[in-house]
Amino acid sequence: MSAQGLYENAIAVQENLAVSFRLLLGLYLIIPLCLFLQFSDALFWGHYLRDSLPSSPTHFILFSLFFGTPHIIASALLLTTNREYFGFYKHKVLWMTACVAVFFGLGSLYLPYKALYVMVAAWTVFHVLKQQHGVARGICKLPSWAFHALLGLSVAAGVLIYIGIFLKNGLTGQQSEWLQYTSGALCAGLILVTAICQRYVQTRFGWLFLWANTLLVVSSFYLFVHQYFLLAILVPRLVHDMTAYLFYVTHDYNRHNLEPKNSIYRWAKRWNIPVFVVLPLLSVLITFFLQQYGDWVVSVLSEYLFGFEIRKAVTLGLIGYLGLLHYYTEAFTWKNDSPYRQYIRFTR
Repeated sequence: MSAQGLYENAIAVQENLAVSFRLLLGLYLIIPLCLFLQFSDALFWGHYLRDSLPSSPTHFILFSLFFGTPHIIASALLLTTNREYFGFYKHKVLWMTACVAVFFGLGSLYLPYKALYVMVAAWTVFHVLKQQHGVARGICKLPSWAFHALLGLSVAAGVLIYIGIFLKNGLTGQQSEWLQYTSGALCAGLILVTAICQRYVQTRFGWLFLWANTLLVVSSFYLFVHQYFLLAILVPRLVHDMTAYLFYVTHDYNRHNLEPKNSIYRWAKRWNIPVFVVLPLLSVLITFFLQQYGDWVVSVLSEYLFGFEIRKAVTLGLIGYLGLLHYYTEAFTWKNDSPYRQYIRFTR
């Protein structure tokens, strides 16, 4: 390699970004912030905040616009707009697509809606919490049994909280009580196991990460019981989504900053749009279009072309499929042997 090439490589390495574990831990500050809002509302504001917030997070348009779907769209863009990534994983993507089509196609004929909903909810909660426990695992250095015990208790409690929030209108009073008592018992077990597991953690920083993940679930349970449903979902949602975006933006900066490798970043460079904002901005704009106009466009086109109207094709069909694809692909695209990881490094 020439001296010029060595110099350029040294500059590239020096300018690479790293995912900061301190910044990732800082995202958990949403927990005390939401608890402070709840305490203030209960003590000083006469529950004005609780009574004013939507009964379901999905009823709050800004929540739907900025949380959940955008990072799913960003994940899909990362996979499909980088040709070598899609080529590397295309067989897995096609296999997953076929499985989703068969399972939900047949499932919608034979399984009740609530059964399908609970399955998707369980996968959603597992995906959200596995990401956070996976990040912490490298810092805490937990043995395998401890990692799986904490993850299992967290997911079990999280699924019940999720069901209690999003299906509350279809639950009887007794069922709601059962969900609260059972999820509360699981949270108590989670706290106990966390206390036992902290003896394996050698650093104070790892100790903070260990308890942050436990408090993520426990605080969500507390807010759920006190009927602050939006805040109960906001806590894990913000931590998860922002963690994902930190990985995505770091990856894209390291991959495309010096020399854009796909058309999106070539256009961004031509228009002097900073690399940091390209993926977040594009994913939010696509989310807005799909949620506000996607179903209408498909409905009009299907009526014009086929003489009948296809409803919810985008909000249930396309976005639902992308969500399931995201849950599947994120399980392996960020592992050490993935091509993604050549653009990711970590720092305290």
